[in-house]
Amino acid sequence: MNKFELVINHTQEISEEKINEFEIGLDKIKNGIPIQYITNHQEFMKLNFYVDENVLIPQPDTEILVEEVIKYCNDFSLNNLTSSPIKILDLCTGSGAIAISLANYIENCEIIATDISTKAIQIAKLNAEKNMVRNKIKFIESDMFENIPTEKFDIIVSNPPYIETDVIPTLSQEVQKEPHIALDGGFDGMHFYKIIINNSGNYLEPNGKVFLEIGFDQKDKLFNLIEHSEICHNPVCIKDLSGNDRVITYNK
Repeated sequence: MNKFELVINHTQEISEEKINEFEIGLDKIKNGIPIQYITNHQEFMKLNFYVDENVLIPQPDTEILVEEVIKYCNDFSLNNLTSSPIKILDLCTGSGAIAISLANYIENCEIIATDISTKAIQIAKLNAEKNMVRNKIKFIESDMFENIPTEKFDIIVSNPPYIETDVIPTLSQEVQKEPHIALDGGFDGMHFYKIIINNSGNYLEPNGKVFLEIGFDQKDKLFNLIEHSEICHNPVCIKDLSGNDRVITYNK
């Protein structure tokens, strides 16, 4: 309830059922379950998303990634002489937060969103319906590029798993309750970045662009991978509001 609702309902009594539900929720919090998994809710880009233990909880830092794609698309639309929709591929979509936010804020776009998890795809579809953008997104269950149709995209965007395997046990109890498949980026945290860098050229238009969320200490590793690739050019790093490296972009 907001403050106004609390004032007008101040005499309302709480049912035993609600009290029990609340106490169960408290016990879950004591055991490290994130509150978002208890309420099944997280706000992201001013939109509301259903989340549970099958998907990563969308974080404010990822809004930087989405905002950069939106800015690029606005410029792209201004410079594009055709009325064709901007074609976007979102890898590792999870709850669908990135794809759904882009579909909401970019008027003329077509998005394919993928995830290896069947349950994540189901949740992403639910969130797309909830935010009324289902008609702009095609969801595909896929291990990275495996089931992607042979077509070209103007943009590839991803917040892939990027935490080093050995680091995961040192994370907070709440983060460790999130699906490890959405956290584990391999021994060096680079596993999925390497897949994207090695394959993105096959799925991008000639002037296509890639947007990747990264960990705060991964810029140099990513730049090194990109600069040693024959198909990736002009890497740029964008910082988040805390001044940490957060997003890397590069061109085909």
